[in-house]
Amino acid sequence: MNKQLIPTLIASAVALASLPAAAATTVTIGTVNNGDMIRMQELAGEFERSHPDIKLDWVVLEENVLRQRLTTDIATSGGQFDVMTIGLYETGIWGKRGWLTPLENLPADYDVEDIFPSVRDGLSVDGKLYALPFYAESSMTYYRKDLFEQAGLTMPQQPTWEEMRDFAKALHKPDQEQYGICLRGKAGWGENMALVTTVANAFGARWFDEGWKPEFNGDAWNEAIAFYVDLLGNYGPPGASSNGFNENLALFNSGKCAMWVDATVAGSFVTDASQSKVTEQVGFALAPKQVTEKGAGWLWSWALAIPASSDAKEAAESFVTWATSKGYSQLVAEKSGIAAIPPGTRLSTYANEAYMAAAPFAQTTLESLEKADPNDATLKPAPYTGIQLAQIPEFQSIATQVGKLVSGALAGQMSVDQALKSAQSITEREMKRARYY
Repeated sequence: MNKQLIPTLIASAVALASLPAAAATTVTIGTVNNGDMIRMQELAGEFERSHPDIKLDWVVLEENVLRQRLTTDIATSGGQFDVMTIGLYETGIWGKRGWLTPLENLPADYDVEDIFPSVRDGLSVDGKLYALPFYAESSMTYYRKDLFEQAGLTMPQQPTWEEMRDFAKALHKPDQEQYGICLRGKAGWGENMALVTTVANAFGARWFDEGWKPEFNGDAWNEAIAFYVDLLGNYGPPGASSNGFNENLALFNSGKCAMWVDATVAGSFVTDASQSKVTEQVGFALAPKQVTEKGAGWLWSWALAIPASSDAKEAAESFVTWATSKGYSQLVAEKSGIAAIPPGTRLSTYANEAYMAAAPFAQTTLESLEKADPNDATLKPAPYTGIQLAQIPEFQSIATQVGKLVSGALAGQMSVDQALKSAQSITEREMKRARYY
């Protein structure tokens, strides 16, 4: 070799070695701060190890804040997020507007047909999937079997709300930090109004009549809200108007709630000895009915979607496919136990005898999901789709304002009549402005 070339070759080699490696594609994920999503973040290192060219950047927020951030970003094509954790409500509306990337040509082993039909349909527009379900849920009743036995009470398979009030009254012992019932009181269209709307459904109410006129001035809404405020105000924990899903979960797991009506997804948390003091004492029943069982239990899915504004769509699709796959469920089973598998999305989960045996809440979850029908959720016919929501663009704003009024009535800041009168006025104004009538 020409000795004069050696310094040149060495210099070239050093220069090449000092060049940065091909930059990894960063996928920014906006998600909610609940237990299953936090577990997803903890396990995502497995994804990054198998996809060294992709770096995950996490933005984990409280539910109301997350919704506000994501809605603003997608409506303005802000491009801050490559993956958004959204639900059945947003997916249909945003997919129809072209704000989301359709998820087509998924790998065969993803097995789209294995997803619960009601969940798959709810995340599709014109037959195209716009989000993949991370988990899905209805709502159900959690109760303390030991406290019921001590008091000589028996929980039916599906109680009425009046029976729930009687149970709550018998089990309410605030001097012992034992509260008859815990329910959502924190204002938000996806917080208190998810629960409150199912109560209203059970009492025979609906958000809108067939001409899209709101019905808060009707007897059914008045009875439902008066009942809810009385029940939670008299037999709930102090400060109930500040409690959402996470706060009530903490109260139940610490042994302070005799009963709790909330998402079926909580089943794996209340039976997990690492976070619950009452794992062996939890019973499960369907969400309460009243004059009807229609719409008594909600239907929701937290799903992963890719905004059209993302500049990392391919990498984002790799992640959302991984996080909602059968393989991810197997990973959760290995790391956290089979009962911790994300529930409610796949038929194969409920055909798995090992899962059904390990998860005492699974049968009630399955029954709740099978009963939940967003196309027939009210006693009287309604013009909208949805159980705990109306799938129209205006609903988020309207229900956020109504949620504040209901929370205000619960906190004693106004009467139920005042809250409903204001709810009627606000909703009429918004629906007229949007030209529904």
